[in-house]
Amino acid sequence: MNRLIDQIMGIRGSPVKQEVESRLEGFRSFDKRPAEDWFSELCFCILTANSRAITALNIQEELGHNGFCGYPHRDLSQAIKRHKHRFHNTKAQFIIDARCHLDIKQKMQQMVREKGEHEAREWLVKNIKGIGYKEASHFLRNVGYNNLAILDRHILGLLHDDGMIDRPKSLTGRDYLNIEEKFISLADEANMSPAELDMYMWYMKTGEVLK
Repeated sequence: MNRLIDQIMGIRGSPVKQEVESRLEGFRSFDKRPAEDWFSELCFCILTANSRAITALNIQEELGHNGFCGYPHRDLSQAIKRHKHRFHNTKAQFIIDARCHLDIKQKMQQMVREKGEHEAREWLVKNIKGIGYKEASHFLRNVGYNNLAILDRHILGLLHDDGMIDRPKSLTGRDYLNIEEKFISLADEANMSPAELDMYMWYMKTGEVLK
């Protein structure tokens, strides 16, 4: 067992485990939650790109699905700007453009059922402006799918520090998939899902258990 897994197992044996399990249970609950909540989560993940997760979370808590689903561009942009998010006009437009997929819950559940999580992620990357592999993986994890890697700077940093990867200057789709294979192998070695491993590794870098 390598040094990184030793560290993760140490955290898993602490009270943090209860926080992680509670968060994962919240993700699983999306199966029974309304489509509006899924769309709100999609907008949250659009907002996480080029921003801190806590900033996106604060915007989501202010707007809720009513704001994401119904506010005009000006009101969306102003709300995003109030939280000092970069690219507030662009992000507002991405959210408005995404409204043609208010049925994202139905689309994702059907696609995962018929083609799997990886194909659902490919669809998101191709069809939702402002969503790349990281954000699409984040969204799918947050609505209850456990088998994709969310390769943000914190995770990449830990994998690099452990000698598993050379930290890329930019992350192409091919790079993402190659590193994801190593992340999933690490999850298998730790006997946990990629979703669970992500939360422990994120905690290692931030000291927080967020979504």
